[in-house]
Amino acid sequence: MLSRAQEPPDESAGPSLENTLEAGESSVELPRRKLVRWNEFDGPLTTLRFGAGFLYEIAGYSQDDQSEQQFDLQTEDKVRDFRLLFKGRLKTERPVTWTCGVMYDGPSDSWLIRETGVMIAVPELWGHFFVGRTKEGFSLNKVMSGYAGWTMERATIIDATIPILADGVKWLGYVPERGLLWNIGWYGDWLSEGQSFSTYDQQFVARVAWLPIASETEGTLAHIGLNFRQGKPDEGQLRVRSRPEAFPSPYFVDTDTFPAERSRIAALEAYYRSGPWLFGSEYFVASVDSPETGDPTFHGGDVVMTWLITGETRAYNTLGGYFKSVSPARTVFEGGPGAWEVVARLSYIDLDDGTLHGGRFWRFTPMVNWHLSDNLRFALAYGYGTLDRFGLEGTTQFFQSRIQVQF
Repeated sequence: MLSRAQEPPDESAGPSLENTLEAGESSVELPRRKLVRWNEFDGPLTTLRFGAGFLYEIAGYSQDDQSEQQFDLQTEDKVRDFRLLFKGRLKTERPVTWTCGVMYDGPSDSWLIRETGVMIAVPELWGHFFVGRTKEGFSLNKVMSGYAGWTMERATIIDATIPILADGVKWLGYVPERGLLWNIGWYGDWLSEGQSFSTYDQQFVARVAWLPIASETEGTLAHIGLNFRQGKPDEGQLRVRSRPEAFPSPYFVDTDTFPAERSRIAALEAYYRSGPWLFGSEYFVASVDSPETGDPTFHGGDVVMTWLITGETRAYNTLGGYFKSVSPARTVFEGGPGAWEVVARLSYIDLDDGTLHGGRFWRFTPMVNWHLSDNLRFALAYGYGTLDRFGLEGTTQFFQSRIQVQF
């Protein structure tokens, strides 16, 4: 008799490997189960589907004396994200999909254009080309939709070094016989100049991954990836900073703005999935050509473990090289328990080098995700972090919760 963890993945929760790709999947995923049907249209030239996502968060803190001298943290609740997504497939012989996303940004009280563009299937080159505003393709965790992530926020080094979006061209390829996939992109700021995420004039990004194990029947997967990025900072200035994996918080690590001619980032990513278990790690090294500050090098990464207690397997997209959101085998609205996920992550970032003292920060985060359905998720997290900055070493405890809705 097989134990729950040894059983083959429950097909009622969907396949563990996905081999399709459409424009906009890294923004807000289309849930496997349809919450509503009035949002789909079939026109003479294209299909159209309208979707939306909403995140609401609360964060509280407990600080020691040195942490209180570093920052004055108060319990706060915020709308983390509200976005609208329009997607469709052109009725052409060659598969062409399109996406348009807009997001309400709470801090700036404004609407912003998010992932928007066209994806063209090019089987002659083993993949797809995306033209428009998208994620650069650096880091598995960054490529994933923020709504699909196992934690509320990405690791500090990821948010500090990689812009959330960029305008340009990206080539995504996959050769299943070799288990090889790649994202290669070139981006510029001719459309995004002046927007908060546009911190580079231009950048080149390459990501290559190998899947030595990819079994649909057993639910096992091994992913090993290498990333490289080279960019020219906007107006010869760069600022590297990150919040402590809590959106309502101030920036804990921050180099302030400094002269920078060029930056290069290399990263290693490794993940292993065995049914309901997932283990992974990413590590970044970022060097900056900045003679005035001693050509600093920053580094950091994370290690994560997740376990779906209810037995589901988190799906993986082989064409994009990222994990998908959790789809419960039996949702709460079907009389089931939903999907319960236990997560533990340790992250670290070091922004002290050369003449810059942006700080060093590590955080341990145990948390629980309750996926009530494909459309509704509740997250509860505790964090224990230490910040070495301003000549002080302060410890902060984080108490966070999030409600997530999407369709």
